[in-house]
Amino acid sequence: MSASATALPPQPRRGEIWFVPFPSAPLGKADRPVVIVSPDTRNLHPKADTVLAVPFSTTVRESPTHITLQPGETGLAIVCDIQAESITTLRKATLVPPKNATRKLSETQLRAIACCVVKALGFVPSAL
Repeated sequence: MSASATALPPQPRRGEIWFVPFPSAPLGKADRPVVIVSPDTRNLHPKADTVLAVPFSTTVRESPTHITLQPGETGLAIVCDIQAESITTLRKATLVPPKNATRKLSETQLRAIACCVVKALGFVPSAL
């Protein structure tokens, strides 16, 4: 049996930044950073092969569903927006660890992302 056949999928944790090739991205485009937002009970469960993640974008713009983070907050090289309206399910097997050290987002930042996801669904977070 080959090493790749026995390799375990990544075990990401909530708040960590990983990279993933997006299927809709043009050929040759670099892997895109995402923050893992699903709870660790799901992320670390042996039968769960997917996680919930929110992608980053280098196109920073004002939006009620975006959160702008500085390099010191993420460990990424440039200012990025988290695009909460693009929350997605990703297979753990597609996750690529960062080449350079990144920071884990705080619980406060994750709560802000969750509020933006709720806004993207058309709800007022305080009304829930």
